[in-house]
Amino acid sequence: MSLLKLIGVLLDYPRDELWQHGEELLAATDDPALSRGRRTQLRALVQGLLAMDPLDAQDRWLSTFDRGRSMSLLVFEHIHGESRDRGQAMVDLIDAYRRNGFELDARELPDYLPLLLEYLSHRPQHEARDWLLHIGHIAGMLAARSAERELPQAVLFEILVEAGQGKVNLDLLRQRASEEVRDDTDAAMDRLWEEEAVRFGAEAPSQECDPPHRSPARAVNREAQP
Repeated sequence: MSLLKLIGVLLDYPRDELWQHGEELLAATDDPALSRGRRTQLRALVQGLLAMDPLDAQDRWLSTFDRGRSMSLLVFEHIHGESRDRGQAMVDLIDAYRRNGFELDARELPDYLPLLLEYLSHRPQHEARDWLLHIGHIAGMLAARSAERELPQAVLFEILVEAGQGKVNLDLLRQRASEEVRDDTDAAMDRLWEEEAVRFGAEAPSQECDPPHRSPARAVNREAQP
């Protein structure tokens, strides 16, 4: 298992299959591309995850990545928000997947980070590095927010920043994260529901062209058969 695929699996919604392949995940943490310190951190993360009850792990994932937008694993949401530009960006990304022999399941969102990492794990190294460089600022901000919230996934985002070899100032991003107002609190979620309620009904804008919202749907792409 490649390093990018491992990180994608560890960021994805944890399903029962993850525990069934625990030994494979542990073996993949011993990647020679990583420093000894990073390998130790990665192995500890995997061991901690495997030691959890699956239902507890799933509940923690939802509370981490599915409350608010600051920790969203939908890459284009951080770039375009809910604008129409995001829809076009996703169409372009789907085209790139298909040109290289990958098809998505009906409910998969193309900008879902674990899916993108799965795709990049099959692409040439220079192409994967270019992608990671392009999204380095997003990975960096997710790393900073994870560290601020003392989440074990912080190391995964930090490794992505390092793999992209970009000039991301993590110290600056950590400072910014420490000053942010959390958007995953009960009060923040209540405000979000109130805002959505105002938009509901006959006066609500059409959603026909909007991209679907985040979902813990399985994000595993398949190499197309010739």
